[in-house]
Amino acid sequence: MNLSNPIAKGNTAEIYLYDDKVVKLFKEYLSDTKAINEAKKQKYAFSCGLPVPNVFEVKKVQDRQAIIMEYVKGESVGNLLLNNLNEAEYYIGLCVNEQKKIHAIRVNTDEMESMRERLERQIKSVHNLDEKQKGNILKKLDSIKFEPRLCHGDFHPYNLILSNDNVKIIDWVDASLGDIRADVFRTYLLYAQASVELAEMYLHIYCRNTDLSRNEMLLLLLQLGFLRKYLRKMKCI
Repeated sequence: MNLSNPIAKGNTAEIYLYDDKVVKLFKEYLSDTKAINEAKKQKYAFSCGLPVPNVFEVKKVQDRQAIIMEYVKGESVGNLLLNNLNEAEYYIGLCVNEQKKIHAIRVNTDEMESMRERLERQIKSVHNLDEKQKGNILKKLDSIKFEPRLCHGDFHPYNLILSNDNVKIIDWVDASLGDIRADVFRTYLLYAQASVELAEMYLHIYCRNTDLSRNEMLLLLLQLGFLRKYLRKMKCI
């Protein structure tokens, strides 16, 4: 497989277009399970009827692990949002509608890694925390209830592609089974990196269109506040 120049680059992989398919080519240093685990999560989301690019296969390309998947031609909602800020409410509403579809899915524990397990593993892997600090954080983690709902883990407008008035959700590497409030909080933080105003608009629209109240979100913010300074750098929340 001869690949030309990548159409996108990320921290862990490069994206190529080949034979009307997308090739997500992972960096050499990553374990062989990286592509398999991400593909499994994306396949599960697809099987739930979510608007997700179909995964065709996982294979070695140029001696690197790769996911071969459906190519979705379109524009990221992130670009559309930033180029049309006067229509921000429309585009954020579009995103919220897709996130609601994800959060409506109750997941069998055998089908997806739990959010608690994911956070616990990441906390234990932090080298600049001693065992006492890790223990305190894990105790705080134990006080948070995690429901068996599907969470994307990295849900932001640049992970949504608008194609012929249809939206496709990409990048399922951080997906887990857990508390949707934590997923909303993570999205809020991602919006806030660009604009607190957009972050507040997102939270308002999400709460308006679901049975989640702002008070519930504030409660979770208090619960996660102790964790936040340790976890933000690790992209855990």
